[in-house]
Amino acid sequence: MRLLHTSDWHLGRAFHRVTMLGAQAGFVGHLVDTVREHAVDAVVVSGDVYDRAVPPLAAVELFDDALHRLADLGVPTVMISGNHDSARRLGVGAGLIDRAGIHLRTDPAGCGTPVVLADAHGDVAFYGLPYLEPALVKTEFGVEKAGHEAVLAAAMDRVRADLATRARGTRSVVLAHAFVTGGEPSDSERDITVGGVAAVPCGVFDGVDYVALGHLHGCQTLTERVRYSGSPLPYSFSEHRHRKSMWLVDLDAEGSVTAERIDCPVPRALARLRGTLADLLADPELTPHEEAWVEATLTDPVRPDEPMARLAERFPHTLSLLFDPERAPDEPGVSYARRLADRSDQQIAEDFVAHVRGAGPDGHERGVLREAFEAVRADDTVREVAR
Repeated sequence: MRLLHTSDWHLGRAFHRVTMLGAQAGFVGHLVDTVREHAVDAVVVSGDVYDRAVPPLAAVELFDDALHRLADLGVPTVMISGNHDSARRLGVGAGLIDRAGIHLRTDPAGCGTPVVLADAHGDVAFYGLPYLEPALVKTEFGVEKAGHEAVLAAAMDRVRADLATRARGTRSVVLAHAFVTGGEPSDSERDITVGGVAAVPCGVFDGVDYVALGHLHGCQTLTERVRYSGSPLPYSFSEHRHRKSMWLVDLDAEGSVTAERIDCPVPRALARLRGTLADLLADPELTPHEEAWVEATLTDPVRPDEPMARLAERFPHTLSLLFDPERAPDEPGVSYARRLADRSDQQIAEDFVAHVRGAGPDGHERGVLREAFEAVRADDTVREVAR
């Protein structure tokens, strides 16, 4: 069976205030063409179809168009909700849409109930594990302490239990939206550390033939059977080195996996430039970036006049302008933001305690701070889901 694995469409998202709807529509067209040209048997979409719980109307219309075009191909599609989606909104009408071959899996209670498709070699069971927010699903899965590894392990226990009841030789595919150990994140994924450590070990997914992951925006191979497709489009400058693609996966009669990357259309290249304003404007080696979306970091000791306007004369698609003056770290002029760069909320809070009283927090106090941050993040997540 030939699968096309994609995820993290983020329909409705902009790139530094530049609308991506046209590029997203172009991707949907590319997806449909790929399904047709490569004789794909099933499409899997591993979450974050939308960029937010209440997407703009134009994004909903694009998703509706994608569903109709996929259904018209007669090729089954299995989708799960991600942490950006509203599971309830995305899952509206799932029972009816099933009849058109579009299988939306957004209810955690259904993790152990697969979509079963067949090819010449027998059945393939597709198990959809939507994003599992630990604080919201721990009761459903009967885990004592909310944590990503605990709830995913419990969901996979249901998968393996169902798979054990099926005919010998039934192959299996799991769709999941999670941060799996070994994956390389970027700046554009929303933090999912609520409830403890975000990353879950790859071994959680043992016992299935292929795991189609979503959440991280870079295409990655964790093992031959566990892969991220990544997002089809860039959503932050941290993705400037990404090769945006989908996985074309072949499952043979024994469940062995071979995979090939299918490149996605690139609306515009990304470039991260760094240097003094004079150097950026004069350096001939930067000519290839003149039509790219640019993030420029200026290192001038003194902020130059009208830097954005001057940059735009050479790089008209400059979208982000940062300042990082080249000074010694202990120099008085170093910005507060620079001193806090690359430090977590927990580290900043611990440093504040040390600054105020002359000694850092002890183990118990660090635990209190950690629980406080997790409670705030959990409250924000619950409010987002409730929307």
